Amino acid sequence: MVNIMNFRELELDPLLLTQVSRMGYIETTPIQSRSIPLIMQGKDILGQAQTGTGKTAAFALPILHRLLKLPRGATRVLVIAPTRELAEQIHVSFGDLGRGTGIRSMTVYGGVGMSPQTSKLRTRPDIVVACPGRLLDHMLNGNIDLSGISCLVLDEADRMLDMGFLKDIRRILKELPKKRQTLLFSATLTTEIRHLASDFMYRPESVDIGHSAPVETVSHAIYPVEQHLKTGLLIDILKRTDAGSVIVFTRTKHRAKKVGRSLQEAGFRAISLQGNLSQTRRQEALDGFRNGSYQVLVATDIAARGIDVSTISHVINYDMPDTVDAYTHRIGRTGRVDRTGDAFTLVTGEDDIMVRTIERLIGARLERRTIEGFDHGARMVRVSDTGSRPGQFRDRRQDRIRRTEPQGEVRTAYRPGSLGRSRGSGRNGRTNAV
Repeated sequence: MVNIMNFRELELDPLLLTQVSRMGYIETTPIQSRSIPLIMQGKDILGQAQTGTGKTAAFALPILHRLLKLPRGATRVLVIAPTRELAEQIHVSFGDLGRGTGIRSMTVYGGVGMSPQTSKLRTRPDIVVACPGRLLDHMLNGNIDLSGISCLVLDEADRMLDMGFLKDIRRILKELPKKRQTLLFSATLTTEIRHLASDFMYRPESVDIGHSAPVETVSHAIYPVEQHLKTGLLIDILKRTDAGSVIVFTRTKHRAKKVGRSLQEAGFRAISLQGNLSQTRRQEALDGFRNGSYQVLVATDIAARGIDVSTISHVINYDMPDTVDAYTHRIGRTGRVDRTGDAFTLVTGEDDIMVRTIERLIGARLERRTIEGFDHGARMVRVSDTGSRPGQFRDRRQDRIRRTEPQGEVRTAYRPGSLGRSRGSGRNGRTNAV
């Protein structure tokens, strides 16, 4: 069991402790309690932790602590992330936690011009947060000096491998100084990741906070529905649910755009995030979602990678994900640390196998729900209408009876903040949020 610590027990630089306190945080999360002391000792870290566990601060705080003791004028820290959204998020975290220190960070990723990045790189910022492809471009053009790198962070390594970046990462690692600290974080530690760690890390300390099962602070429910009725059901759910910020996941870019437009027409402050958007439009969508201008973000898995919005109260799977890992990644956007959240999935008869797989994963039967007064589809008939026990429905295609839970929605609450436990935040408390 990991002991929760007060940040002041970590012996961080007073400037950092002051800023952490200003941000309203007192206690660490488990990944921070385990990782920060080891990183401050100069150890390599092989960390398993899911999104929302506070891992960005787990490496950012000790890195900032070290940089405060070193002379400026050289790029000393390189963070590699799979997507530009995650790179921006990490960059912002360094800026927030390091406010008042004078430590400079910048991002490097594709989709925008190289010239502005080249100009900033020539000023030798202390920290560079980069995506692999664009970083290699700058390296090949001689735009970045990596000779002073003393700390490398590989964040969401499993996702980088899923996206085909393994060869790029290996090429980058070969160009870095051999004498350095390497911190690798991943939601899952696959054989490929362990091989990578054995090749480029020195006696790494394992910090395992990750779990293959979804976090326990999330409640799960499924809504059986015919495919062509999904959008109507989604709108009805949103109207009846007391929610904060909501992420809706779709399988394709086209569907994300279409569903986002339908929600806008229904009067919701909604925006879609998908690969066809320009970087400027993507950033505007993310900024609007973070600051509350948009309440609902409709996105694909890839587009949503790296989104870290602390006030997400609900994740809704418009389309069932293809794998249980994808399900875990999606719903990890809510129920962060000691907050609670809800994960709803709209399911058709074709999703039966995945429903059972998820039930095995979480070790419990998924709650079945229907919306009173909504037509879930001709094949999804209330069994009570056919003389069977009330509170059930039958999928006629498979002639299977499943129990449904009581009608209506649970009023779900959340607490803001994602760094650690903030003042007055009880582990199991709930409050209503609009």
